Amino acid sequence: MERNKRLSRLGTLAFFFSGICAISSGVVVSILQEQYGFSYGTTGTLISLMSIGNLVASFAAGVLPSKIGARNTVLILCSGYTIGYLAMGSCGAIPVLAAAFALLGLAKGCALNNCTVLVGNHSADRTRGLNLMHAGYACGALLCPLLIMAALQIHSKAPTVMLALFGASVWGVFAAAKLPGKVKTKEKKTAAKGAAEERAFLRQKKFWLLTCLLFCQIAAEGSVTGWLVTYYKGNGLLSGTLSTYTVTVMWGATLIGRLLIAFVFPIKKRFPTLACMGAGCTILYIALLFSKSGMAAILLLFLFAFAMAGVNPTVVAGAGNMLSAASMGVMLPIAGAGAIVMPWVIGVVAEHISLQAGMFCNVVPCLGILVFSLLCRREERAAIPDQSVTAEK
Repeated sequence: MERNKRLSRLGTLAFFFSGICAISSGVVVSILQEQYGFSYGTTGTLISLMSIGNLVASFAAGVLPSKIGARNTVLILCSGYTIGYLAMGSCGAIPVLAAAFALLGLAKGCALNNCTVLVGNHSADRTRGLNLMHAGYACGALLCPLLIMAALQIHSKAPTVMLALFGASVWGVFAAAKLPGKVKTKEKKTAAKGAAEERAFLRQKKFWLLTCLLFCQIAAEGSVTGWLVTYYKGNGLLSGTLSTYTVTVMWGATLIGRLLIAFVFPIKKRFPTLACMGAGCTILYIALLFSKSGMAAILLLFLFAFAMAGVNPTVVAGAGNMLSAASMGVMLPIAGAGAIVMPWVIGVVAEHISLQAGMFCNVVPCLGILVFSLLCRREERAAIPDQSVTAEK
């Protein structure tokens, strides 16, 4: 019991530090753009390389543990935070920065995968534990701009050094977790058999429904994060100082929502609750697009982020006994592609029709959260009689 609590707390702590490191990359890239005069194309490429590294890491974190051990996998990939930020602070060459952002992505994806498994498998209440873990990430996201601004008062290179130290903290927490090492030769046959059993999730319909649900959540959230400020500025609703508060509003609402789920309103009926969240997100998103004033836009953004807050951790908690490094190595990269696909779709539609038409496309993944939640609920109900029959046998 004590060991489970310890591992769960370590996973939450690691994700808090990862939140600071991962979200800070967006602020750091703008600082680098000012320092070196990069074009928007170069800046966009650097950000994309981080997303690619994130997807690769999520897959690698599910495959490599069986080859080199969970401990070696995590410590190698998570060193990307420290190495990446130190490289950014020491050199402005495009190839070096490209490699640095890819390393940040590797560390981010690895931390997400392993923190999810650590907390999910060692929490007495999985939904509460994962919501608390994601609340820690939101805390890191809220703190990062303040920390970077404070570091800039010391020296122009201070933010990257500070973030490298936070990256080292992620590495240190995982080292303290004492994850399993490399599989010994005598144990390889047993491990291979176990790995085959572990991959059984690939044959389960519920796993793929959960993956689609998570894809929709990440697509909807990523589109709002990436395009909403541009949309509001184009409509003249947000400008100047007010537009800079949108990220704070979103992460503040996310933090409040996840803490309420963890401590005040625990989720008992997972998929019906997710369906309600999906309906709320859809209605609030449509309302966002029809906002007529800056204050209404900020308020609706807060409510949208609040409704979205519990979806990601609750979906992952719904994996139940399918939750493992291998399953997360499949689910998270596929679902994470939503943050690449949907913003791109919005951009294409905006270019050929209008930005408003592009923004309306994001209603589809919002509705997808509702639809796939109901399908997961139906699948869960269909499995109950089978479990009863198995128990009787």
